[in-house]
Amino acid sequence: MTPASEASGASAPTRIPRDQLAAKIAADIPEGAIVNLGIGAPTLVADFLPDGLEIILHTENGMLGMGPKPAAGRIDPDLINAGKQPVTELAGSAFFHHADSFAMMRGGHLDVCVLGAFQVSEHGDLANWSTGAPGAIPAVGGAMDLAIGAKDVYVMTDLLAKDGSSKLVAACTYPLTGVGCVTRVYTDHAIFDVTPDGFTVREAFGDNTAASLSALTGLTLREADAAASAGKES
Repeated sequence: MTPASEASGASAPTRIPRDQLAAKIAADIPEGAIVNLGIGAPTLVADFLPDGLEIILHTENGMLGMGPKPAAGRIDPDLINAGKQPVTELAGSAFFHHADSFAMMRGGHLDVCVLGAFQVSEHGDLANWSTGAPGAIPAVGGAMDLAIGAKDVYVMTDLLAKDGSSKLVAACTYPLTGVGCVTRVYTDHAIFDVTPDGFTVREAFGDNTAASLSALTGLTLREADAAASAGKES
């Protein structure tokens, strides 16, 4: 399938790299939050948390107080996150049974989780564990527990899939992870908030606009300020 931007003859839209996107997510996490970072790109957020703020990272394999990735040559093979990547421990960190970790997740004790996604619907539904393709290996993990248990769910993903289709959709066509659970979506093109009226563009990168992003996604998108103004008028 040809990407939407190529099909329309438009130039390639501005994108930011994942490390910059991770830094934007890190800057939006409030002090004092207990946060779980999902497997894959979300783990990058740990390396960009602001110095001097107390933000406590939780891993579903049984650790509270995870630090950033270790320097080369200082890897402890016993310290890993849920994605089996080496991590560090901060002062005051704690270790516990896997079951206790899931109790924290399911009990509503996490303030924020950051997850990847195959699709996010304009109602905040999340699909991130299977595309339903024949022969595909499902990857349920703890995503369902995190999506429903965390107070705020941030999604970190590319706006477009490899075939050029939008990951932001009117309704998910892949198996659901959670219903109405996503708070905000961070993509390489823009950041979107999930509202009762659908997606609003919180921040667009480079030359992207609400109009150009609407053309890419096939959705009706509004700038966050415009959406807020419309709400006050009504």
